[in-house]
Amino acid sequence: MKAKLITFLLLVACAALPANGKTLPNIVLLLSDDLGRLETSVYGSTEVRTPTLATLAEKGMTFDNAYVASPSCCPNRASLLTGLMPARHGAHPNHTFVKEGTKWLPPILKEMGYTVASFGKVQHGRRDFEGCDYHFTEHEKMSQDLEKLIQSGKLGDGPVCLMVGDRRPHVPWIEEWIYDPEKVTLPHNFIDTPETREHWARYYSDITHMDAEMGRVLKLVEKHLGSDFICMFTSDHGGQWPFGKWNLYDSGARIPLIATWPGHIESGVRTDAMVNWVDIIPTLIDLGGGDVPTDIDGKSFADVLLGKKDTHRSEIFTTHTGDTVFNVYPIRSIREGRYKYIHNLCPDGYHSNHSDILQKDGAGEFWAEWFEAAKTDPAAAKVVKAYQQRPEFELFDLDKDPMEQNNLAENPEYREILLSLKRKLADWTTSQGDDLKPHQAIYPLSAPMPDIKTQHEKRLRERAERRKAEAAQGK
Repeated sequence: MKAKLITFLLLVACAALPANGKTLPNIVLLLSDDLGRLETSVYGSTEVRTPTLATLAEKGMTFDNAYVASPSCCPNRASLLTGLMPARHGAHPNHTFVKEGTKWLPPILKEMGYTVASFGKVQHGRRDFEGCDYHFTEHEKMSQDLEKLIQSGKLGDGPVCLMVGDRRPHVPWIEEWIYDPEKVTLPHNFIDTPETREHWARYYSDITHMDAEMGRVLKLVEKHLGSDFICMFTSDHGGQWPFGKWNLYDSGARIPLIATWPGHIESGVRTDAMVNWVDIIPTLIDLGGGDVPTDIDGKSFADVLLGKKDTHRSEIFTTHTGDTVFNVYPIRSIREGRYKYIHNLCPDGYHSNHSDILQKDGAGEFWAEWFEAAKTDPAAAKVVKAYQQRPEFELFDLDKDPMEQNNLAENPEYREILLSLKRKLADWTTSQGDDLKPHQAIYPLSAPMPDIKTQHEKRLRERAERRKAEAAQGK
């Protein structure tokens, strides 16, 4: 009997090991929502306080060239969880769903022996996703749900993969700011107005609160699971600001990414290796000893993390198609080395989004001041025009022009570079099966921008009245 018990325990122990016989490392994936890379102390801000991120950077590797698949929530988070670019998984515009039969990556982690738990905003547009054992929807108190799950004993003794998504600094931004609006430094291409400063201070405040919550999550993990775990922190795209979210400029598409793993990833190092959001879960699978699918767009950058390589991708492709009726402006881009090429597919249409259309408090209310300033101030008018109207082709030298202000597309000295990047982007979109079309009719520059705000408010009223009537009939 004793021999049988020993045999059984050995079998249980072996079941928790991957094929290579090594113990599976615990995994913690931390996701912020709408966090601009430059609005953190790790990437150069001297104003916003992000001590948790600073500590992670001291303990691990910081990526200076990490990019999203698409700078809006739904397509990019679907890319994270499938390892596919948006044209392939199907959820190209925001608030849409992946194609029927699309395979998710978390089930691979489950097959490897992981218990997978999701907290807050990880997926977008549905309550859970395939391969997740536990899912909690609270978007700002994930640490409390994590502690409850740990104390319940449901995580067991095996390896865990915890995905924690804080909705901050997604709009609406907090009303009680902890930064002085008069003292914050606005980005160079913003119009300096009182509302802009107040909203920027509120945005900063949400970033610091997010950072604090991530710190609480990490303390719980270390307390209950020990310090030997893989941790990655990143953001799904830039903030909901002009030229940020819904844009393929670096302020929208280039994001923070920090990775730690004591004893495996060197402390306090930075890398120029170019990586994409589709690469994240394949990398985690690879680090755990699993088999990364070969039919996806994502590629493991484990060798970069472990110091075996200092490069990953030679090219970064990024896409944007649109967001319901508020943003109908498809864009595609490629970065190769120091150069970024952007193709605005509908340059005869308005670029617009929720912020400037709805002008909500805690989101885009400052736009009223921007439009008013543009009536009399040529500098303000230039900013607004650059936001609403884009040339078809844009080319930037990111080494000389990191803020992407000098479009080289018409410069004959860069003609060969432009043509090369055009060809590579066209070949890639063809290989992806990308039809390069807007998800609905554009808003043409030849006509005034439609009153989408009034139309939207009317639809909301009609929906509320319909639900009220349905509830009354139900009684």
